[in-house]
Amino acid sequence: MKWIVLATTVIMYGFIIAFPNRKSWSAIVAAAIMLILGALSPLHALEFINPTVLLIFIGALILAELFIYSKVPAVIADILVIKLPNSGLAILAILLMTGIISAFVENVATVLVMAPVALALCQKLKISPRMFIVGLAIMSNLQGTATLVGDPPSMIFASFAGYTFNDFFFYMGRPSIFFAIQIGMVFGALFLYCFFAKTGRQKVAIEKDKIVSSFPAILLIIKVIGLAILTFVLNGLTVASGFFVMALALLGFFWYWFLQKQGTAKSFKMLKELDWDTVFFLVGIFLVIGAVEMSGLLDDLAVVLAQLIGTNVLFGFILIVFVSLVISGFVDNVPYIIAMLPVSAVLSQNLGLKPELYMFALLIGSCLGGNITPFGASANVVSLGILRKQNDPVSFGHWLKIALPFTLISVTAATVFVWFIWR
Repeated sequence: MKWIVLATTVIMYGFIIAFPNRKSWSAIVAAAIMLILGALSPLHALEFINPTVLLIFIGALILAELFIYSKVPAVIADILVIKLPNSGLAILAILLMTGIISAFVENVATVLVMAPVALALCQKLKISPRMFIVGLAIMSNLQGTATLVGDPPSMIFASFAGYTFNDFFFYMGRPSIFFAIQIGMVFGALFLYCFFAKTGRQKVAIEKDKIVSSFPAILLIIKVIGLAILTFVLNGLTVASGFFVMALALLGFFWYWFLQKQGTAKSFKMLKELDWDTVFFLVGIFLVIGAVEMSGLLDDLAVVLAQLIGTNVLFGFILIVFVSLVISGFVDNVPYIIAMLPVSAVLSQNLGLKPELYMFALLIGSCLGGNITPFGASANVVSLGILRKQNDPVSFGHWLKIALPFTLISVTAATVFVWFIWR
């Protein structure tokens, strides 16, 4: 069964790479095969479909459409273009803003909040939004690792290691994972500026937009603050966060329908044109990764890594980072983190090390590794859907062009920091 699960998963990813416009079909068919062959029972399938992510995603899609309608993103883009010396800095400012939000709010929600601003700026600059939207995804994935409430793997790590919110900043008198991620962000931001500087170093003359209504922006602010508070109070991302976002989305939808007098036909057309393809893709991916976890493949990997590392501390550190990068580029990092955290802690203990050395290496590699491929993280999948809706899809090669060097640069900087602080 393990071989069947492995083969099905590899073939699925092969089809996703070869036929990106049919990715939802590839994921759903692979999930159906897992269910038919018994690699995943219907009961377990329901457990692996994450309703929280789906509710947040659908609700955030609606709020993002309303945000675009309000013209607030276009006005923010106007301000950035006018105030900053060149368009490259304007793009970098939006990416850094994305990172700040993502440190406290789930990555998918962050991308959907910032994408309208990015799209509006690209329209002003008359450039393709392809690489900019990819930049949003990889920056949100990077900073989502920095705090306890930023991303599910960080929450899992905190639960395993007994970390509090403050421990992510300083632990045992030493700078903790937050500062490692910020070091990675600085070097990653330098790369992004060099990458986007070619869009233009001169100021661009633009025609200013006027705000239609600030109500969708208020809903988004409430969503960002509310998600951060709920995640902190409930000690993680729960279904309550999903219902909270959906409630805001429904409020916005009825505002658009009745108070803005858009009518029934136009209002429901907006719902119909949401990125439902990505919703089905996420369902399929949840089931496939669930089958991978149930098969025990990740547990087998943990055993092999322990045997390879032996007593070589530096080799073990590098191997954990490298393997985590590669695996998380294709497999959801949540089950991988769950399987590998005990292994990292035991390896550190056996070698007389502080457990943070290997656990931070695992966290950085597995969280940032999702940046490498278009389907390595939910935020990446959402970005693909945004670009497809703009009729400007991104290929696997185009994704790698910005995501791979960004990931290698940011991971190298962050892990060097961890090695010298925690060795």
